Order: sequence, then structure tokens, then C-alpha cells
Amino acid sequence: MSYIATISSKGWVVIPRELRERYGIRPGGKVLFTESESGLTIVPLPEDPIKSFKGIFKEYPLVDELLEARKEEVTREELRTGQLRDTGVLPE
Repeated sequence: MSYIATISSKGWVVIPRELRERYGIRPGGKVLFTESESGLTIVPLPEDPIKSFKGIFKEYPLVDELLEARKEEVTREELRTGQLRDTGVLPE
């Protein structure tokens, strides 16, 4: 969808209400202008960039997978070098 906006004598552009609502652009919010060969792009910036990443990997239990992989790696290395520690648990 495309929109046309008029630039004021002060260089101001009004972002259409529909777009402000859709992208969560509020008064005092910031947008990023990026210039390229194909034209100008405007991207709304999150109010708090740190909070915008919160929960981004929630559905990926990455930490658990990394810890398990590291345990397996340590066990393989200990078996290879003959330094397997006696933990009372046999490797799987």
C-alpha cells in the first residue's frame, strides 16, 4: 500500500494515522531514514531497543541445548584422552 504526504514549510511530514497505529509510532517516537539508490526508506524504531529483543528466542531452548552439547563434548574429549572423571554416571 502506498501513501502520499505533503511536506510543510518547516520540512515536517505527517505519517498517516493508519500507519502510526499499525507500527506503534507515538508522539515523541523515533523513525530511521535510510537513503539508498532506490530511494528513501523510513523505519520506526522501538521505544526501548533493549526491550524489543525480550523474548525473541523464547521458543528456542537454546541454553539447554548448548549445555547438553557441551556435556557431551566434554565426555567425548575425556574418553578420547583417557581422562574420564569418575562421576558414577555412565555416558549415554
